[in-house]
Amino acid sequence: CLYHNTPLPLSVLLQVGFFPSECVELINDKVPQSVTNSVPKPVSKKHGKLITFLRTFMKSRPTKQKLKQRGILKERVFGCDLGEHLLNSGHDVPQVLKSCTEFIEKHGIVDGIYRLSGIASNIQKLRHEFDSEQIPDLTKDIYIQDIHCVGSLCKLYFRELPNPLLTYQLYEKFSDAVSAATDEERLVKIHDVIQQLPPPHYR
Repeated sequence: CLYHNTPLPLSVLLQVGFFPSECVELINDKVPQSVTNSVPKPVSKKHGKLITFLRTFMKSRPTKQKLKQRGILKERVFGCDLGEHLLNSGHDVPQVLKSCTEFIEKHGIVDGIYRLSGIASNIQKLRHEFDSEQIPDLTKDIYIQDIHCVGSLCKLYFRELPNPLLTYQLYEKFSDAVSAATDEERLVKIHDVIQQLPPPHYR
């Protein structure tokens, strides 16, 4: 209310009350000189040993690559930047998309493959397996009977990318391209913008 210069009603002021001026005091002059001019104390031997131990511990930590080789560290698949994920995995296209699209090409020629949602528990099972760097067997009955869970998993992967497939940077250009007057002009403009995508997104 003070910010907006709005007067408070009398009933509110009476309930809240005021601080009398004698209750408010500046402390600048009350701070002891010893506190303002204090010099930091040297580190004791005990603390010096602790700092040395921590430095040694931090330097001796295994690298990310060694942790991955031992199976301790696993790279995320979902919610990871596309370029970073491909760099870490060494693939040209994410394995999750490769497996899902191959399965859909073979088994998923049904109405609404990307429109209808699969069973949530099946989607989460598949997600967990791909996040654990495993390639699930999509030909299991559970997935064959719920083909839409594979299409839903593809959509989930794209939805969780930190930078979308068509990238935030090119959003305006894509928007302009699809607003072109004729189909032919639209096709040319969209083609031009697609050529500007970063290589991982273009592939």
